[in-house]
Amino acid sequence: MGQIAIFLLHTHLLLGVGSSLVIQSMPWRVPCPHQCVCQIKPWYSPQSVYREAPTVDCNDLLLIQLPTSLPQETQTLRLQSNLISSVDQSELQGLVNLTELDLSHNSFTSTRNLRITDLPALLSLHMEENQLRHLPEAAFFGLPSLQELYLNHNRLRSISPGAFKGLDKLLRLHLNSNRLVVIDRRWFHALPQLEVLMIGGNPVDTIQDLNFKPLSSLRSLVLAGMGLREISERALEGLQNLESISFYDNHLIKVPKEALQKLPGLKFLDLNKNPIQLVQRGDFRNMLHLKELGLNNMEELISIEHSAMENLPELTKLEITNNPRLSYIHPQAFQKLSSMESLMLNSNALSALHSQTVRSLPSLQEISLHTNPIRCDCLIRWVGADNDKPVRFIEPQSTFCSEPPELKARRVKEVSFREMADSCLPLIAPSTFPSYTEVKHGDNVALHCRALAEPEPSIYWVIPQGVRLTPSSSYGRYQVLTEGTLEIFGVTAEEAGFYTCVAQNLVGADTRSLTLQVEGGDLVRARTQKTEDSFEVQDVKERTKEVSMPDSLPDLTPAVLLAVSALLLLFAARACHGGASFGWKDHMLELEKPHTTILTQEAKAFIASPIPVKYLNQQDPDKVLSDGRGKDGRNTSPGQDARRLTKEAC
Repeated sequence: MGQIAIFLLHTHLLLGVGSSLVIQSMPWRVPCPHQCVCQIKPWYSPQSVYREAPTVDCNDLLLIQLPTSLPQETQTLRLQSNLISSVDQSELQGLVNLTELDLSHNSFTSTRNLRITDLPALLSLHMEENQLRHLPEAAFFGLPSLQELYLNHNRLRSISPGAFKGLDKLLRLHLNSNRLVVIDRRWFHALPQLEVLMIGGNPVDTIQDLNFKPLSSLRSLVLAGMGLREISERALEGLQNLESISFYDNHLIKVPKEALQKLPGLKFLDLNKNPIQLVQRGDFRNMLHLKELGLNNMEELISIEHSAMENLPELTKLEITNNPRLSYIHPQAFQKLSSMESLMLNSNALSALHSQTVRSLPSLQEISLHTNPIRCDCLIRWVGADNDKPVRFIEPQSTFCSEPPELKARRVKEVSFREMADSCLPLIAPSTFPSYTEVKHGDNVALHCRALAEPEPSIYWVIPQGVRLTPSSSYGRYQVLTEGTLEIFGVTAEEAGFYTCVAQNLVGADTRSLTLQVEGGDLVRARTQKTEDSFEVQDVKERTKEVSMPDSLPDLTPAVLLAVSALLLLFAARACHGGASFGWKDHMLELEKPHTTILTQEAKAFIASPIPVKYLNQQDPDKVLSDGRGKDGRNTSPGQDARRLTKEAC
């Protein structure tokens, strides 16, 4: 989507370029100033009215003053990229038809050197890329018809409260890329008809309440590249007619949803390149006229949560691209998006997009998933299935399976749904889960754990004290949110140590672990103890019972999984004739491994006796049960590996 607001601002210019391809510049046969070029050129007014304007072009001539003998019929005077530092009204005497004056990229240091007071037809004034430092009171008072004023890329540090007095008809004001540190609402009292305000690129870190309230006619607001860290609830109040807003390249860590609710007519929203980690439930809700939304180039974004976007009936295009850590979109992230036609999700870290997500978008016509590490299993089966209303893939030739190994490098669209199982293991995306995190004493910490699978997985955490915490539960300084985030409030050295997230379903389980270091405190590690009669996870469960932690779902114990595994292996053994005897070694995993499948001591009862098989694949069965990964390095359950071995045994 890019910078939507800028696109809107310059639509009329793009139209002008298109028209100029058809209507070429024509010679203007008048006495022309020395070295300048006089032509009839296509021109669009600030209100997009097309004209064929007599134009004098004196750009790039190193002029230190205006040329003499300008034709009186001149409508557009271009003096860009010269050395002019002052202009007097006498130099423009008689140019009653002048509608555009371009003095950009010159040497003006003060508007007091711009002494023009009688240009009744002037609509556009370009003063960008000069050296202006301050705007005094009534700086442009002699230009009552002015509709466009470009002051961007100067050195403005201050603007007097009444600097724009007399500009009652101004429609567009460009103040971006200066050195302003505050935005004063008093500037805008003199601008009742202003429709476009570009003020990004200034070192303003806070938008004050009611900052833009006088601008009731404003339609487009660009606040890009300002260093904004938060937007207060009332910061945008009064902008009832605003249609487009850009927060591109700021420091927002969350969606300013309260402020956005004050914009009932908003159609285009640009939040690109902000360090937002989560798009949470209700962040985009009941924005009834929103048509396009951009969440691109976010280095910290990891998850789009349940009901993050709800009741956006006019949203037609959603771009969530080039987010290197985004690995999770909740199956029900999109609710009541009845008009969504285009969904751009390319260049993220997504391993899958749930079929429920696609089904929730009844008007979807095209989707982009290329340059993602797609896992071609049960979650992506919908791509190869026969759908009543097929969705067009953008760049299907660049959309590949990254796993499992037998499908790696295959184009996703070419894999039949029959080649994928209808259920699959949970997968906790490594990009959302660092192996080590350091925080300061007293900080609040949020550890995020997200997983997709079919059936839907349940998530719980094992903390250094050995306690097992499930979603919607709390214990001391700990709280686990519904989506799987573990929050720690006011962290101390006691909370330092080893944390493990477990995602499990009926097929198996996946785990990820990290070490939390508290700055200034001793590192406390939770170490597993391997004994003949107990295993750490059992201890965790026993201690969980002692603190009476609620459990939203019944445990799927590893013993049950291994029982199924054993039965499958025995079945395989019966199906084979003769062969060697093979027994698994007694290796048990430690919880301190960063990515493991958890087993209990009960598992040993099922794997102690030798099982005759005719042929065993080169996959190491010790590794299967010790670190939970198959030959492709992917985390698997004992049951799944047993099925794989059974299939390959004969």
